Amino acid sequence: MPRIAVQGISLHYEEAGAGEPLLFIHGLGSSGRDWEMQIPFFAQNYRVVVFDLRGHGKSDKPRGPYTMSQFAADAAGLMQALGIAPAHVVGISLGGMIALQLAVDRPDSVKSLVIVNSGPEFVARTLKERLAVLQRFLIVRLVGMRKMGEILAARLFPKPEQQALRAMLVERWAANDPRAYRDAMRAIVGWSVADRLGEIAVPTLVVAADQDYTPVSAKQAYVAKMPRAELAVIHDARHALPVERPDEFNAVVAAFLARQRA
Repeated sequence: MPRIAVQGISLHYEEAGAGEPLLFIHGLGSSGRDWEMQIPFFAQNYRVVVFDLRGHGKSDKPRGPYTMSQFAADAAGLMQALGIAPAHVVGISLGGMIALQLAVDRPDSVKSLVIVNSGPEFVARTLKERLAVLQRFLIVRLVGMRKMGEILAARLFPKPEQQALRAMLVERWAANDPRAYRDAMRAIVGWSVADRLGEIAVPTLVVAADQDYTPVSAKQAYVAKMPRAELAVIHDARHALPVERPDEFNAVVAAFLARQRA
């Protein structure tokens, strides 16, 4: 089981393939396993690295508080230890936020960015948004991670033919450490790099599912603030896009990365 010491903790990682380095960063409550449909595809042309964030999967779960800069520093430390900086960086949800934080904190470590169903801030400005954050904390504390997984599975994979995906998500979510999950959630709430988007000079692809939690228009708005960003929309898809629609997702990302190599 490959592990590497970074910032005083041990991170679990996996790698496959050879070529330019390509780092994948998973979302909240998930792990590197979420990229199972991407690893063999991209390993044909790239040195693919996936890892479990602190507090997730098989990585260490030290007590918080966690911060977004800390998550980004973990990623940078992993890249340095493996000798893969600068790398193309792909992040979904929390992973996309970390990728953006990495791009402003350590621009020397990023060759290009792919941000999937994510954005440059998580600031609850309305009562509805604040209640949604509180609701997630309460569900985890009162009824546990499995119940949270059941609620998310129904939202992310609502179609009858997606029963296997729902069952997989519930089992993986149930394995989360509740305390570490709450620590990671607290790192997100109130976070923003929205005022620093203009600093990100690397080519950036923002991939949006048309039925994500936040509308496509929100992605369009922040893409317009980035000097070298473009938007790709995948239709009839939801938040867990790389799992739900792997073929379409892989094709869009592969085309973007190929343009960076040209």
